[in-house]
Amino acid sequence: MIYSFSNSGFRDPETGVYNQTYFMEVFNREWHRHMRERQTLALLYLCPHIHETVKQPHLLELFMKQVQEAILRTTDMVARLNQDNFALGLFNIDREGTEIVIARIEQKIKDFNQDYQRKHSNRIDYELAGCLCQPESDLNIENLFEDVRSLTHTLEGQKEHHTAMHCLN
Repeated sequence: MIYSFSNSGFRDPETGVYNQTYFMEVFNREWHRHMRERQTLALLYLCPHIHETVKQPHLLELFMKQVQEAILRTTDMVARLNQDNFALGLFNIDREGTEIVIARIEQKIKDFNQDYQRKHSNRIDYELAGCLCQPESDLNIENLFEDVRSLTHTLEGQKEHHTAMHCLN
């Protein structure tokens, strides 16, 4: 793979999705635009349990490609927050639209796992948590990120459920 300097400032080199800095800049800008235009947006956290090995060096990249394919609108974005967590920003979307995107992501992950299990004995578990809100001046953007992070941690302890969403406001 030839390294692209044109993407070096805003892409995660391992997965190809946006990096945290770029995501936060765009999300903050969209937050204020949605506040002015009185539109809703959603923040999702995806936490796949992938531990890269020498035998599977591009597994995380392949997994995230599937997730990106589930996000059909070009205005929405996926970014790597840290080693194990990804954020998805869904802009100008309502509850029904958010649930549809979550269902598409889950289906892509299910399909990926079926294909992966044909070649390996294990599957990739994950947590997917989301929060939908209409930004307002008295609602702090940090609260949205904290609520989604907290919801993700709640899911970690549950074996039966790996997705959750709630509305803030």
